[in-house]
Amino acid sequence: MTLSYSHAHQQGSGTTEVVAVLVAITDHSARVLTVDQGKLLPNGPLMPLHRSLQAGVRQWVEEQTQQPLGYLEQLYTFVDTNRRNVDGHALVYVSYLGLVQETQMQARQSQALWRDWYDYFPWENHLNGTPSIILDYIVPALLNWANAGSDEIIQQRRRQRIGLCWGLAAAPIVDGTDTENASEVSHDKAYESREWVAEHVLLRYEMLYEAGLIPEAPTYPPSYSSDTQSKLPADWSQLIGVPMYYDHRRVIATAISRLRAKIEYRPLIFGLMPDVFTLSQLQQSVEALSGVRLHKQNFRRLLDAQNLVMETGQSSSAQRGRPAKLYRFRHDIELQSLLMDNKLPKRNK
Repeated sequence: MTLSYSHAHQQGSGTTEVVAVLVAITDHSARVLTVDQGKLLPNGPLMPLHRSLQAGVRQWVEEQTQQPLGYLEQLYTFVDTNRRNVDGHALVYVSYLGLVQETQMQARQSQALWRDWYDYFPWENHLNGTPSIILDYIVPALLNWANAGSDEIIQQRRRQRIGLCWGLAAAPIVDGTDTENASEVSHDKAYESREWVAEHVLLRYEMLYEAGLIPEAPTYPPSYSSDTQSKLPADWSQLIGVPMYYDHRRVIATAISRLRAKIEYRPLIFGLMPDVFTLSQLQQSVEALSGVRLHKQNFRRLLDAQNLVMETGQSSSAQRGRPAKLYRFRHDIELQSLLMDNKLPKRNK
């Protein structure tokens, strides 16, 4: 399939597609299932034979990947104004989020590929601290975009949005006439840290799109980065994550935002866990989704208080050190209590 990231497409007569973001935790890594060498999510047109949207999703996922589906919920409906059918109507696609256990694909289904979701969003992985890409590259590039605003009010609002989205107390004002421009802002000038809001994945992605800093954007590369002072690095396309066709990376950003928000008030993580697990495995899986480290004692204290897990009476066969106790999810907890009352712990502050 030969496509540009935002425009070209194979025209059909339909107006609606279904798109699935299937998430799995494998080796403590958050992964998404893709097709077409990682450039698309499982997708397909809604057909008259489909009795429901979910039926359409399940059929296309099974046909393209053979991945068994478990938990599935609808995300959002998007209108892709860059894509038109043969009659000139904009394409609408309905997205779904599924939580699954990763399975090995059949050889004939080689188009299906599991990818670490931080391959697409490298700035979202804070497991080893703030990624250098944010302060070294993304924020300076966004400040150039802010300074390119048509008036002072727009420039100031853009700087405020940068601070809010990227966990900064304030974005510095850089005079466009100064030789020390936005691309040269040093770390010691670079603002006090504001709380990083993990679930703002979609807001951060859409800001990069608006600024023309990702290949999917129609304005990429941005015109304001053409001068010598603010030109993007030669390896920018590698730094900014793996691009996808159409708006599929935006759909993944939507799914990550939804999932990160929900694990704070619903224990959806258990849909991604094996039948039995250690508490360390559970914590590492939550961290993989949230992209931030959790305090071990606080995590376990909260699990105990909410009575979410129970011991199996067995232990893992550890290679080193003492064997760890194995746990399972308490299936006897009333469903409504799970949905409304229990929360999983937030990041370690």
